[in-house]
Amino acid sequence: MIQITDLIKAYNKEIVLNIPELAIEKGEIFGLVGNNGAGKTTMFNIVLDLITASKGQVTSKGIAVRDSEDWKEFTGAFIDESFLIGYLTAEEYFAFIAGLRRMSKTETAAFLGRFADFFNGEILGKKKFIRDFSKGNQKKVGIVAALMGKPEIVILDEPFANLDPSSQFKLRRLIKEFAAENGATFLISDHTLENIADVSTRLIILEKGKIVRDVHKTETTLQEIEAFFKPVVEEDFV
Repeated sequence: MIQITDLIKAYNKEIVLNIPELAIEKGEIFGLVGNNGAGKTTMFNIVLDLITASKGQVTSKGIAVRDSEDWKEFTGAFIDESFLIGYLTAEEYFAFIAGLRRMSKTETAAFLGRFADFFNGEILGKKKFIRDFSKGNQKKVGIVAALMGKPEIVILDEPFANLDPSSQFKLRRLIKEFAAENGATFLISDHTLENIADVSTRLIILEKGKIVRDVHKTETTLQEIEAFFKPVVEEDFV
């Protein structure tokens, strides 16, 4: 569904992303983990044509993302708060996205109703601008907006960050339910290994821009990725 070929991104001759080949299949919940600076957000930005690769290409359902905007019809994404419109209320923003997705008012209301528990009474009907929401509630608005129109591909960069523990558990369930109901493909990055291991069907570890581990989910996946990132402590000798 998404094919990455000979992808390189460099800044001032320093290579920050180097992926010779990667295929993400339809219906996968693709988890991307790595330390700060590993290249996770860079990869997502290239997949969304927000930045240009130094070499190589990304195709989405056979469409080269840098050559056409047709892939946007079936793609939803939330990378950070820059995706939001801060001077709108949540209702106004959802109405704006609904217009782009050709959703009627009835469809929009029904869709948003499914997220009442996730919103926890803090998003709709507050007559507040999005810019005045907490970081966590801004993230909730962006995530739900990314799901509007039932996109075939959803890209979320660190969706669990800034969310309280209850909201993190709710988001885990929402992602898995949405993927199952709609056959959607998810690309998700996060620093919280427990969350990403729970929702993902496949996990990739990036280190200094390169793929160093690519595993499909098993009962021991969380332990494997925790072991990878666990610091090596030398024993003290007397």
